Amino acid sequence: MSEAEGSMATGATGAGHGVDRLASLVTWDADWAGLRVVVAGIGASGFSAADTLIELGAVVVVVDAGAGEENEARAETLRIVGAREVLLGAEHAASLPLVDGRPAELVVTSPGWPPTQPLLAAAAAEGIAIWGDVELAWRVRIREGRPTADWLTITGTNGKTTTVGLTEAMLLASGRRAIAAGNVGIPLLDVIRDPQGYDVLAVELSSFQLHWAHSISPLASVCLNVAEDHVDWHGSYEAYVAAKASVYERTRIACIYNVEQRETETMVENADVIEGCRAVGFTTGTPSISMVGVVEDLLVDRAFIAQRKDSAAELAALGDLGAVVPRHLVADALAAAALVRAAGVEPAAVREGIRAFRPGDHRIQVVGDEDGVLWIDDSKATNPHAAAASLASFESVVWIAGGLSKGVSYDDLVRDHGRRLRAVVLLGADPTPLQDALARHAPEVPVLLHPAQRASSDPASAITADRERGAGKPHQLPTGEALMHWAVAEAAGLAQQGDTVLMAPAAASMDQFSSYAHRGAAFTAAVAARSGQGTGEGAS
Repeated sequence: MSEAEGSMATGATGAGHGVDRLASLVTWDADWAGLRVVVAGIGASGFSAADTLIELGAVVVVVDAGAGEENEARAETLRIVGAREVLLGAEHAASLPLVDGRPAELVVTSPGWPPTQPLLAAAAAEGIAIWGDVELAWRVRIREGRPTADWLTITGTNGKTTTVGLTEAMLLASGRRAIAAGNVGIPLLDVIRDPQGYDVLAVELSSFQLHWAHSISPLASVCLNVAEDHVDWHGSYEAYVAAKASVYERTRIACIYNVEQRETETMVENADVIEGCRAVGFTTGTPSISMVGVVEDLLVDRAFIAQRKDSAAELAALGDLGAVVPRHLVADALAAAALVRAAGVEPAAVREGIRAFRPGDHRIQVVGDEDGVLWIDDSKATNPHAAAASLASFESVVWIAGGLSKGVSYDDLVRDHGRRLRAVVLLGADPTPLQDALARHAPEVPVLLHPAQRASSDPASAITADRERGAGKPHQLPTGEALMHWAVAEAAGLAQQGDTVLMAPAAASMDQFSSYAHRGAAFTAAVAARSGQGTGEGAS
């Protein structure tokens, strides 16, 4: 790893005070007054950014393509507190507005807006700096009369929210005032403005947020893993990986990497860090020197102890993580432990934090255990990498899977885990991508489609017994709760004693549900209400 130059990337600026002024804006008490800013997006992070900038004295214009009731309410609040303009509607998001009749000096964007979005593309073409709300939060974190929190930054394709929650729990167990923020929970700028302040922040960062962050210098950082995702937003897998890798830039104490995924170690090797920063690995196997890992049934530390060459410090037991302990949960706990150990947290607090932690809903959550069949909700598994981690935790699975595929490949997932599958119940308005992968790599596994899906699919690749009520009557593919009741009923009919019915869709939810949480809640409710017999009926 090479030493960071210490410079803070600001991007170029347009007409006005110029790059020198933006370079000086690195504390709350800097001269923000009169800075002309366009805030792109009025969701939680955009609203928080606009509110902060107004409080700092900037001249703010807010733009959002959506003009719904919630956005109108937020817009009215921002007008009351001093936004110069709030422009709602698709026509306003198509170009970069002026601020008080002059070009903006800065654009602060919500993370969901891709670089190709017309307003952002126009700003880039005009040489105007573009920051995300995370970049703004880093720059205003230092405020006279208040403590300045250290940042522990966490990214990865999967496991971010679990790891940030574990990190927060360990920090709190150590007696530090800490909170999880960023891509989870409270907007980061709201945390920064808390009057009491914090000692440490556990900051979850998406690839979108990292793309728009230029100067963060965390105490410790981790990329948990990386797999194909969000290629449509970034433009290529290489660009997505580069965004993830930037989490390590300017790290001060420790860059934490996944020993079992070489790509993350390469990220650390290529990162520009502060002199003296260490590389620390985490592994679900036996750790070498400068790693945390597992010995028998214990989580141990061979990185942050003086005698690491020939001994290890006990951090926790596997049983402290709960009754069902999938491998990826162990990995997340070890990554969190490495982060907090870099911040000086004692081993006893690591264990206490693990015991106190409660995983979020829809993450390897046991929602039923009846007649020897375990029912698991992992709706948060929205891509093949996450679903692979779930499938690896169980031996005989009736898999409820499918949804909005986002163009990813399922070949490796099915090839690696097809032997675990007793049967598959397919969701998804277009089940073809996963159905085709199953046909190629697990042709012996029964695949059950809803009648409305079978009507437009090759029946030879599905269970073809006609259970439809009213032969010849066209079926409409249900969504939401009705679809999940059908899927759970069919899975119940396929499962045998000793099986796990696993809802780990390997796909996004938005084609048939409002969110992965809606999908998971529908699954939980259907499991609770099921009769235990598959019906084959497709409610519409």
